[in-house]
Amino acid sequence: MHWKNLYRGFFMGVSDLIPGVSGGTIAFILGIYDELLASISGFFSKEWKKYIGFLVPLGIGVVIALLSLSKVMEYLLEHHHAPTQFFFMGLIIGVLPFIAKQADVKKNFTIGHFILIIVLGVALASTKFIHTGDPTPITQLTISTTIGLFFAGWAASMAMLLPGISGSFILLLLGVYSTAIAALSNFNIPVIAVIGAGVIVGFIVSSKLISYLLSHYTYLTFAAIIGLIIGSLVVVYPGIPSGVFNIILIFITFMAGFFVAMLSSSPNKASVVNR
Repeated sequence: MHWKNLYRGFFMGVSDLIPGVSGGTIAFILGIYDELLASISGFFSKEWKKYIGFLVPLGIGVVIALLSLSKVMEYLLEHHHAPTQFFFMGLIIGVLPFIAKQADVKKNFTIGHFILIIVLGVALASTKFIHTGDPTPITQLTISTTIGLFFAGWAASMAMLLPGISGSFILLLLGVYSTAIAALSNFNIPVIAVIGAGVIVGFIVSSKLISYLLSHYTYLTFAAIIGLIIGSLVVVYPGIPSGVFNIILIFITFMAGFFVAMLSSSPNKASVVNR
C-alpha cells in the first residue's frame, strides 16, 4: 500500500470542497497526476489488483477530508474567504514552473500552443463572471433529482481530473453545490450515494480520455492544462481586502501556498512525458 497517498488524498479532498480549486491541480503539485490517471483507468481492467495499493489510501484520504472538513471549509470560506483563496492561488502559481519543466516549454511549444493557452485561459477566466444560482439544498430524492444529481456528479468528476477546472465550481454552475456540501455535512447517505455514483462513472470515462491525450497529443495537452490553470487564477481571485492587517494576512497565506507547491512539486519527480 502507498500509505503516503493518505495525505495526498486528503489535500485533494480539501481542494474538491473549494469552488475554483482543482483536485487535478493538487495531483500535479504532488507529482502523482499521471499515476492517478493510469491507476483509475487500470482499476477497471483485468489487472485491477495492481492498482489497489495506490488508489485505496488515496481514496481514504479524500473521504476523510470530505467528511471531516466540509464544515471547516464552509467556515473558512464564509469568515476568512480572502486568505483561504489566496492560499490556493499560491498553490496554483507554485505548480506552474513544475508543469513547464515537465513539458519543456521552450523546446516543445510553438505559437499554436501559446494560442491554445490564451484561448483556454480566457475561456475559463470568463466563468468568473457567470452568475450562478445555487438553490435550496436537495434533501429528498425523486426520479428527476436522482438523475440530475447523478449527471452533476459525472460532470464534476470529469472536471476534477483536469488541472485548473474545479469540480465544485461545476456543481456551483449546475446549481447543486449547496446540495453536495449539505449532504456531506449532514451525512445524507442517499444524496451522497447518487452524486458519488456519477463521480465514479465520470472518473472511468475521463481518466481514459486524458491518458489517451497525454500519450498521443502530449504537448497540446500540456498547453491546455497550463491554460486552464492560469485561467483558474481569475476564478479563485477574491479581490484585495481592505486594511493593512488583512493585506499582510493574504500575503502570508499566498506565500505559504506558493512554498508548499514548490516544495511538493520537486523538479526531481518523474516526468509525465517519459512514463
